[in-house]
Amino acid sequence: MERVPILKIGDILLVSIQLDMSDQTAVQLQEDLAERIVATGCHGVIIDITALDIVDSFVGRMLSTIASISKVLDAETVVVGMRPAVAITLVELGLSLNGIRTALNVERGMELIAAAHADELDYQLDDDLDAETATP
Repeated sequence: MERVPILKIGDILLVSIQLDMSDQTAVQLQEDLAERIVATGCHGVIIDITALDIVDSFVGRMLSTIASISKVLDAETVVVGMRPAVAITLVELGLSLNGIRTALNVERGMELIAAAHADELDYQLDDDLDAETATP
C-alpha cells in the first residue's frame, strides 16, 4: 500500500497528495497525520492537491474529515493548489469543505496558518492578562 508523505516544516505539516486516493490510503493518511500532529505539536496542516486533476465526493469528504481531526488536535488546515476544475467539481457535488481554508499555493497557506496562530496567541495573551488583572 502506498503512503502519502507528511513533511514537517517548522510548526507546519505538509501533505502533498501525488496519487489517486483509495479508501485504504485515505484512512492511513488520516491516522498517520493525527499521529504526527500529536507527536510534533504542530499547529498547522497544509494539504497540497496541485497534482490532483479531478476530485470526487470521496476525496472531498476525506479532506473535510482530515480538517476536523486536525482541528480537534489544535491544528489549522489549509488546502492549497486547487485547480479551477477541481473547485467547480466540489461546488457541483455540494461539498463546501466546512472548516477548511484554501490558498493558491504553499507559501500563502503558510502565511494563513502563521496569521491564525498569531491571532490565537494574542487571544490567549489577552485572556492571561485579564486573569491577572481581575480583582477577586
